[in-house]
Amino acid sequence: MTRPPLYVRFQGTTRSPRGHYPGVFALANTLAREGRLSRDEYRFWRAANDWYDTNYPNPSDTDPTVYDPDVNPGAVAWFKSTAHHLISRVDGYLTVLAGHGVGCERVETGDPGRIVYEDDVQVVAAPRAW
Repeated sequence: MTRPPLYVRFQGTTRSPRGHYPGVFALANTLAREGRLSRDEYRFWRAANDWYDTNYPNPSDTDPTVYDPDVNPGAVAWFKSTAHHLISRVDGYLTVLAGHGVGCERVETGDPGRIVYEDDVQVVAAPRAW
């Protein structure tokens, strides 16, 4: 019997200038920052971001260097597969991104890389070979 993946990530299908694939939240935040969301999309985005901010920790609040490209090059966040209450709410973001032609995919793995941060629902990991 195959074990389920331990980590889940929703990421863009195009690399960023820094060389990694931006996550679903960064992609949606970019659309909002650029003023590209409709009124309804903006309301969804704002409410969903507020919900996530309330319901799970921001790794940068614990360790401001967690995403620092000099300290942890290529570091990205992964949900733990047991965080169903967080993963299930990503669909709305995927709908918004698809409506703007922004490619996004679900990636699952048992080895996200060198873990530089961990809490009950997520890890931040840097690739082993960057």
